[in-house]
Amino acid sequence: MSKRIGALTAALCMSPQIAMAGEPPAPAQPQYVLISFDGAHDNGQWDRSLKLADETGARFTYFLSCVFLLSPDSRNLYHPPGMRPGRSNVGFAPSRDDAARRLANVWAAYQAGHEIASHGCGHFDGKDWSKADWASEFDQFDDILARGWEINGLAAPAGWTEMAEHSIRGFRAPYLSQGPALAKALAERGIAYNASAVTRGPQLPERRGKLAEFGLPMVPEGPSSRRVIAMDYNLFVRHSAGIERAGEAEAFAGRAYQAFAQAFSAEYSGQRRPLQLGFHFTLMNGGAYWTALERFARDFCVRADVRCVSYSDWLAAHPAQDGIAAGG
Repeated sequence: MSKRIGALTAALCMSPQIAMAGEPPAPAQPQYVLISFDGAHDNGQWDRSLKLADETGARFTYFLSCVFLLSPDSRNLYHPPGMRPGRSNVGFAPSRDDAARRLANVWAAYQAGHEIASHGCGHFDGKDWSKADWASEFDQFDDILARGWEINGLAAPAGWTEMAEHSIRGFRAPYLSQGPALAKALAERGIAYNASAVTRGPQLPERRGKLAEFGLPMVPEGPSSRRVIAMDYNLFVRHSAGIERAGEAEAFAGRAYQAFAQAFSAEYSGQRRPLQLGFHFTLMNGGAYWTALERFARDFCVRADVRCVSYSDWLAAHPAQDGIAAGG
């Protein structure tokens, strides 16, 4: 997000089957879609996303911010690099009960086959952080996640510690902001992938040593087909300069859906590289981008030759020798 870079049209009303008529025969490999959520805080949106997954068979990646497992009583457990304890750019859970419900949602998502990944803790811009700063942030994410139930006065479910200690394989930097120390810190951490880059259109991830580098694509959008990062916040800035205009939610949802569907169709008809779409648990412009997400998932994730999966599941299906570009 550091790269912040009407009415519905008749075309929007076309069904995906009609819109994609005349395409060449599908190649053997399925079309993959990687849908993710940054922050993963609002419990209502947890419920909504898990319901959508149950309906469509999609499996999501939740880039969790660990501060949302801390309440006002425990906020000082977090020590952001170079700052006083208890600071966060995105706040904390408003209460222990709220944090406990979030922990239950994290566990339910993990048990259902979704991926829990790291968004760090306090949502600070780490472009100038040192490797030691990043190591501190990662240590605290790991500790707060592992002890989340205990911190909130509850007993963890059996298997939680195993999940917390061994299943966090991915990271996305707040604001998509990366400095030279991040890749080194991630590599030393044994993280499998970094999903913090931006690319011109869908691309295969690059392999840098053992670290896979994914980039959210810039996709054509709107009447002039100008490219925009395929993430709700960037659409929010494009459509309304980041100012809430809920009265135009239907039009904004239509534009977002059309951009997602056209990007999908281009890959489905062509190279079938994974299409990545990013969202937050914050509703923007009257929830327009979640409306577009839900319509997209219901139209496309249900297809027999489409796989809406987590980042880790995509990597498992595509080892280094099969579909990952070599990086420098």
